[in-house]
Amino acid sequence: MTSNQRLPASLTPLDVALAALLNGVGPVIPAELPLAEALRCIAADMPPSGALPPHDIAASDGFALRASDLVGASSYSPLPLVALPVWVEAGDAMPDGCDCVLDADSVEPSGPMPQVLAEAIPGQGVRRAGGDIAAGSHIVEAGRRVLARDLMIARAEGIEKLKVRRPRLRIVNIPGGTVTSDLIAESARTAGADVVSITASGRDAASIAAAIDAGACDLLLIVGGSGVGRTDATVTALRQRGEVTAHGIAVQPGRTSAVGRIGDTPAVVLPGAPDQAFAVWWTLALPVLDRLSGRRPRKTLHLPLARKIASGVGIAEVVLLERKDGAWVTLAIGELSLDAIARAEAWLTVPGGAEGFAAGAVVDGYMLRE
Repeated sequence: MTSNQRLPASLTPLDVALAALLNGVGPVIPAELPLAEALRCIAADMPPSGALPPHDIAASDGFALRASDLVGASSYSPLPLVALPVWVEAGDAMPDGCDCVLDADSVEPSGPMPQVLAEAIPGQGVRRAGGDIAAGSHIVEAGRRVLARDLMIARAEGIEKLKVRRPRLRIVNIPGGTVTSDLIAESARTAGADVVSITASGRDAASIAAAIDAGACDLLLIVGGSGVGRTDATVTALRQRGEVTAHGIAVQPGRTSAVGRIGDTPAVVLPGAPDQAFAVWWTLALPVLDRLSGRRPRKTLHLPLARKIASGVGIAEVVLLERKDGAWVTLAIGELSLDAIARAEAWLTVPGGAEGFAAGAVVDGYMLRE
């Protein structure tokens, strides 16, 4: 059977395809999630926190005293006290009027009167109010990914839930592309998406169309069947369910990819080969997911190129980069091996209108390891 899928005579520029995908897309409504579920999600606006600790506390075990009362005290000139000072354990609130903690060896409790054998400075052995978290600060800033250290601060403040944005991502895998589909699903979860993955019952258009359910997601990805082979029917299935904006994108690897919509839900068809799918994930799908998450612009690193990058005009090419001696070294361009994907620290795209970058040119690499 001959496929009815065909690539157009000319490819759609990458920036045009991305603009079509992003048109009308905004951040999803925030939700309050338990801390463990909020990990890796993108934080939404949250009220500022109070000071932590809320008052001065002892940072170590010892006797609570006032530093100004201990001037001149030493083992050669002990300072007598009327009464034994208050003993505090680490974490206890400091008694009124006390601003330092001396260890047990610095106070001699025996004899007719307790004696202090050492001086102290204000704040010695004390954790000041707001020393861990200043009043008015935020556990995690809006637009930033929730990390494990943010959960530590939330637990220290007694907070059980965080307000985050977690877009719903539905991945439809075309039989034969499980390795690639799993790769994309794991990458999406790392980016903070709520991922549901299903496999179509067959490679024909009817089976694929039956697996597409855009009403249950904010972004739809279909992995595999994007080409013009005799068993490729994904773009046909997407057209049956909604709209195909472009099939055949001027990006290498990944030129057989497609973008479209089902109602208001953006959809991206990724090729089944891992390197092609990953390139389309970075250049088309991930920017949409970031917009849905309300994420701040992704981190880039400005470094010069160790060697020239040559590229053909008319098609955007994905480049994988590795740092060496303070410069970007090209691992792969256009054709991305799995080893290069695993080793890469960053990536960039050479625009379709450029012939590449000269050696020594400073370029922005999008970091793959945060």
